[in-house]
Amino acid sequence: MLNGKSALITGATRGIGKGIAETFAKNGCNIAFTFASSVEKAKAFEAELTEKYGVKAKGYQSNAADFAQSEELAKNVLADFERIDILINNAGITRDGLMLRMTEEQWDEVINTNLKSAFNLTKSFLRHFMGNKAGSIINMTSVVGVTGNAGQANYAASKAGMIGFTKSIAKELGSRNIRCNAVAPGFIETEMTEALDAEVRKGWTDTIPLKRGGSPEDVANTCLFLASDMSAYVTGQTLSVCGGMLM
Repeated sequence: MLNGKSALITGATRGIGKGIAETFAKNGCNIAFTFASSVEKAKAFEAELTEKYGVKAKGYQSNAADFAQSEELAKNVLADFERIDILINNAGITRDGLMLRMTEEQWDEVINTNLKSAFNLTKSFLRHFMGNKAGSIINMTSVVGVTGNAGQANYAASKAGMIGFTKSIAKELGSRNIRCNAVAPGFIETEMTEALDAEVRKGWTDTIPLKRGGSPEDVANTCLFLASDMSAYVTGQTLSVCGGMLM
């Protein structure tokens, strides 16, 4: 579905980002991805994607929350891949806590990593997409960005902001054949959720109509649709991948 195309995925060495990279590579897409710290882990993932799927893959150590680093990243990625067709703003963190105890640092760190990063990367690749008169931008939001969640005011605000950002970019760039959509995962079983107590995880899944947590592949398949030509007339939308949590 993505044969011959190239994508940049931020935060792709674990969890949802890794699932997206694997699914895209399986469908013929060359993969540029960012990582925060583990060079060794990134090199191993590069090799895995290349050897298993026969695509070009390269990791870049970069802080998506830093505008200057994002501009440098775009420059390096385009030098290596020549063309990027898909941008997935996936980088994200949590710093949970009730508002009474939340620090300014916890607020700023989450907003900068989860929301400002989308501005940074979109801005850095904008002229490239406009020159190509094509592009698919996919922003990773969350069901929490729609519903809110106690103890996650910073995270929920960042993810709600991502939805507004997505709709605005879709309206600005639609005439240039550049699409922008958001994906809102629900309870997805990753390394992060595996650390939760079994009873807590059961409490979550019991509230889900499909009675299970999602997988990174569930999210990746939705991104695959939005990145491919099958969604050529879809822009400005938020697609929930949540097993029915949002209805």
